[in-house]
Amino acid sequence: MIEVVLNDRLGKKVKVKCNEDDTIGDLKKLVAAQTGTRADKIRIQKWYNIYKDHITLKDYEVHDGMGLELYYN
Repeated sequence: MIEVVLNDRLGKKVKVKCNEDDTIGDLKKLVAAQTGTRADKIRIQKWYNIYKDHITLKDYEVHDGMGLELYYN
């Protein structure tokens, strides 16, 4: 299992434990459970790359302790 840190730059930083073979959609559901925000309103990106829901964390080379950006649609 890996731990991913998501920061929304508004004071909310969420640490989520997940597997490398989970998809971004699964990660959004885990974040939604912790923050109380609906999963379809969450956007995860790194710089200008918006991560797609059907691609796994391993394919995006997300590793343990990596920080991602959390935005709300």
